Amino acid sequence: MWVELLLLVLVVLVAVVIARLGDLFAAAMLTGIFSLLCAGLYTIMDAVDVAFTEAAVGAGITTVLFLGALGMTSTAERQQRFRWRPLLVVVLTGGALMWGTSDMPAFGDPAAPIHHHVEPEYLEGAASDIHVANVVTAVLASYRGYDTLGEVTVVFTAAVGVMLLLGRAAGGAARHWRRGADRSLGVSEGAAEPGELRDAPMLMREKPVLRVSVRLLIPFILLFALYVQAHGDFGPGGGFQAGVIFAAGLILFGLIFDPQAVARVFPPAVAETLIAVGVLLYGGTGVATLLLGGKFLDYDEFGLASGQHYGILAVELGVGIAVAATMVRLYFAFSALHPEDVVEPQ
Repeated sequence: MWVELLLLVLVVLVAVVIARLGDLFAAAMLTGIFSLLCAGLYTIMDAVDVAFTEAAVGAGITTVLFLGALGMTSTAERQQRFRWRPLLVVVLTGGALMWGTSDMPAFGDPAAPIHHHVEPEYLEGAASDIHVANVVTAVLASYRGYDTLGEVTVVFTAAVGVMLLLGRAAGGAARHWRRGADRSLGVSEGAAEPGELRDAPMLMREKPVLRVSVRLLIPFILLFALYVQAHGDFGPGGGFQAGVIFAAGLILFGLIFDPQAVARVFPPAVAETLIAVGVLLYGGTGVATLLLGGKFLDYDEFGLASGQHYGILAVELGVGIAVAATMVRLYFAFSALHPEDVVEPQ
């Protein structure tokens, strides 16, 4: 009990410090620490998959993207006068949320409604019907496969929306790569031409410790992402976490060295194509089950004993491809922004 209390107190303290910080770089680092503390809380509460996602998204890809954003703006927040209305809205919203949880069952209460409806079926069916050790994977990819397909579609829609909003920068970046520009690493620090990918932010590539550390870590990050992808049906993980980890490795390399170094390996046009491929792979798996005479996403049509396993592997691969390609493509879109497109922090 004291461990949970200690982590909760640390989470509150870190949140207060972040709200009062004017240094955006320090705030970005503390948000990663905040996510790690939350991941620790989820682990203690036996929500290992949620903890894994929090660590990968909150402490991983989010922190990396924050660092990329800092490369296009200043690291100090502009001071503003105190405003009561936003504070009042936050206090009232927080109070309403706390009041809404007052009649919820206690944590771990065996009499809670959730333990007497679908949960027993999920726990028993994951082993006997789905033949998957990880119950969370069985629920998300099989029992609630429609919901997960909707989430992948939301990721696809978000990627398309951001690319449309940043159309000038994204289009300029694509033309830049078609021209075959191959500038060497460590060239001029000046701003890039409008629509072209900018040089590495904050000149982090000039730090030898960072360069050596990233070169050593990137292969292990990518390998771990593949492990999470392939092992999601046996332990915590799956396509979403694997895609985020894989993209974080590529984006981290681009931040330290150069976005163009990443684009030579993973061109923006390829990333755009893979976003659609991931969604189509998921949906195509459901279409295949229809053609085999079953229901949509009924993986039993692939085989008596291992059909569910094969179907889950296919849809999880689609999720991983779509998420990784989306993250990398959005990084390219933001890297292509010209300084005049960036609004100074308020």
